[in-house]
Amino acid sequence: ATVFLEFWKRRRAVLTYDWDLIDWEDEEEELRPQFEAKYSQVERVNPITGKPEPFQPFSDKLSRLMVSVSGIFFMISLVLTAVFAVVVYRLVAMEQFASFKWYFIKKYWQFATSGTGVCINFMIIMSLNVVYEKVAYLLTDLEHPRTESEWENSFALKMFLFQFVNLNSSIFYIAFFLGRFAGRPGKYNKLFNRWRLEECHPSGCLIDLCLQMGVIMVLKQMWNNFMELGYPLLQNWWSRRKMKRRGQSMENKISLPQWEKDWNLQPMNLHGLMDEYLEMVLQFGFTTIFVAAFPLAPLLALLNNIIEIRLDAYKFVTQWRRPMPARATDIGIWYGILEGIGVLAVITNAFVIAITSDYIPRFVYAYKYGPCTDQGYRQEKCLKGYVNSSLSVFDLSELGMGYSGYCRYRDYRAPPWSSTPYEFTLQFWHVLAARLAFIIVFEHLVFGIKSFIAYLIPDIPKDLCDRMRREKYLVQEMMYEAELEHLQRERKKNGKQYHHEWP
Repeated sequence: ATVFLEFWKRRRAVLTYDWDLIDWEDEEEELRPQFEAKYSQVERVNPITGKPEPFQPFSDKLSRLMVSVSGIFFMISLVLTAVFAVVVYRLVAMEQFASFKWYFIKKYWQFATSGTGVCINFMIIMSLNVVYEKVAYLLTDLEHPRTESEWENSFALKMFLFQFVNLNSSIFYIAFFLGRFAGRPGKYNKLFNRWRLEECHPSGCLIDLCLQMGVIMVLKQMWNNFMELGYPLLQNWWSRRKMKRRGQSMENKISLPQWEKDWNLQPMNLHGLMDEYLEMVLQFGFTTIFVAAFPLAPLLALLNNIIEIRLDAYKFVTQWRRPMPARATDIGIWYGILEGIGVLAVITNAFVIAITSDYIPRFVYAYKYGPCTDQGYRQEKCLKGYVNSSLSVFDLSELGMGYSGYCRYRDYRAPPWSSTPYEFTLQFWHVLAARLAFIIVFEHLVFGIKSFIAYLIPDIPKDLCDRMRREKYLVQEMMYEAELEHLQRERKKNGKQYHHEWP
């Protein structure tokens, strides 16, 4: 992620230079008409231009910002409520599938629960996305940004927060909360005192996490490609059909000028390239934040982008009207969002490796409790007996249902015949301490590597830097020669001697 962002800064510098936007400042932007109409009665002198312009008082700006932030938190809480509803569904479905008459479903009830839960979660995600765009638009207009770039940055941040929480909240639940609070046999935690909290698959929580990410990523990319290309195709086909119904024959249509044919195409999105940026940024999050749990994500993203770059070219050339050009020196707030995702990816992957996977329990067992303790480390031999060590014992007679014997379950708890039955063992605390230590060491190490890579890669290519310095030198030389020539003419006009030197 760091290498990608650093090389993007180099690419951005080249594009900015090629389009002659090196010295273009945001102050050259015009005020939004809505801002001028709202605050035309309050003016102050712009310290940069020296001209009076409409001014938004700080108290008004702060109050509007607080209302906007409250709206953002309300929508995020709505997403979390939807995630909780999916969790409740999984608990109910788990009970139903486990007692299903069809043997195949009854045998694989955990996969059936996860699969249907993912599909329902995806439908909720796509339904809420429609609401988010309208809410983000209203909240951004309520803030009354000063310029168009400020409006776009504010709107982009809201859309990203809504979409990111909407897409990843269920994934974070499965990665870090699923099965953590289920309890133990004889003392299971239940929701509403009825449904047992869901546990991970016996093979671990990574299976559920991979299924969740794979289904959401594939379905979302397919849906986005359809909406970007299939929807304009259908709209243009419908508009051509309406024109035929109005009696316009194909001969008349062929004789129309090109600009009139283009007018019948679909208009560009009101937010410009907002949807394109948002899709790529969310995909960047999918390929970095949980890549330790779903290594297939970068490959899926690459395949999607190879297809989409051609679909977008076809869409912009044949299905949409030509967009209005606008000057910009960079991609705005999106770069800051990408950097934030890179930092979050380091933290999240550290927690996935330490908490979600079995890497740390295996490591602790091999070095502390396995047959290789104090004898060096060899992977195959040192993990012998690990499964048995990771399972605790429960006395079935404690259920009071006439059962006898013992059963095993995944946990580090003392056996029923110990002095402190079902309390956490010393191995549990060793594993917990190792997990916390791994998170701290991993984060500091990777953040150090990130900073080192960012330091090594310059933001501007050397050849471009030399060209810019050369241009600056030539401009200074031209100014020097023009000033010298002007002074020489003045001296000659006044009859004074002049020399080829700076006066």
